[in-house]
Amino acid sequence: MANVVITPTDQQQALKASPSGGRISAQNDAQAVTAWLEEYVDSPQTWKAYRREAERLLLWLASQGHTLADINREHLRRFEAFLADPQPSEQWVGPSKPRTHPLWRPFRGSLSPASRRQSLVILQGMFAWLVEAGWVNHNPFRLMRDKSRRLNNQTPRIERYLESGLWAWLWQWLNRPLAMEEGSRAHFEQARRRFIFGFAYLLAPRISEMADARMGDFQRSEGRWWWHVVGKGSKMARIPLPDDMLDCLRQWRQALGLPDTPSQLEAETPVLRALDGQRGLGHNQLYRLIRTTFQQAAQTLEDNGGTPEHIAALNQATPHWLRHTSITHQAQSGISLRHLAESARHARLDTTSRYLHTEDNEWHREQQRHRLRVSGHNLPQDSFEPL
Repeated sequence: MANVVITPTDQQQALKASPSGGRISAQNDAQAVTAWLEEYVDSPQTWKAYRREAERLLLWLASQGHTLADINREHLRRFEAFLADPQPSEQWVGPSKPRTHPLWRPFRGSLSPASRRQSLVILQGMFAWLVEAGWVNHNPFRLMRDKSRRLNNQTPRIERYLESGLWAWLWQWLNRPLAMEEGSRAHFEQARRRFIFGFAYLLAPRISEMADARMGDFQRSEGRWWWHVVGKGSKMARIPLPDDMLDCLRQWRQALGLPDTPSQLEAETPVLRALDGQRGLGHNQLYRLIRTTFQQAAQTLEDNGGTPEHIAALNQATPHWLRHTSITHQAQSGISLRHLAESARHARLDTTSRYLHTEDNEWHREQQRHRLRVSGHNLPQDSFEPL
């Protein structure tokens, strides 16, 4: 795994040695943070997320002429404001580029409140580790008032998902017939999009799990098909394949010119393929493909007079919305909380319970019984006395 990126402009400050010494073999802040990141090498997506937030902090501190050992509560307050509006934007904000590209920037834009909270949660854990490692002598997050509320990254309920009607429209759009003059590439791309969205909706994978999936991960045992997956935290699981998922897999394999079901000879071949039908798709390629599809769908819906709320939802949607949509719709279809938690691979049931919206519907219906009634009482005009 790559170390934390430090641009030449910020190198002098970011690589300044900490006065604390410590219990790790590091000579500067970047090396100390790299040592912390090594604790997460077995969880690549977690590692990338943690590196991103640590890197932003290091670069910001360097631009201010400070190191990790210098940071205090006031610095932390200013960093929070910076996350909400990284300025000057030309220095901090830019399009997605490889991290070694000269136009790479640590931000795509201002962070939402939820993203800022998540950043601070990650950095709080990093400082706790660095204190134990002896690299810094205090954790500035401990001075944050009402820390338990402000750094609580568990939202009470999941809102970032597609409602049933919008998903039904999107799935129909993904399955629309192509024009006769469309070539083989267009048919391949449509088959790939249809499989990706079907896979995401039916099995609720994380984007890394989809990109890393192999044909051999789909296995038959005692007449039933299962998807074997190594998920977050390197935890292994197997998920039942519904019949619709088998149909999606058969159609995709037919588009690849393969037999309907996988064999042991394909154990290590990628499920998702590039345009040559052979090479796998990388995580970033898959992310961009899904985002582009959402945006194209939003444009189509707008051209056809769709509601502003649905158009906005599609424009905002990210690949992780598909996982949220899948789990939410599974809950709405009546799948038990216990089995839903196993399929989603949640460690705690209260994480899964955030996807349960059915009780809200029942509550809303029952609340309609409480009404304002005047006309039905036929009260005489003089029955009301002035206050």
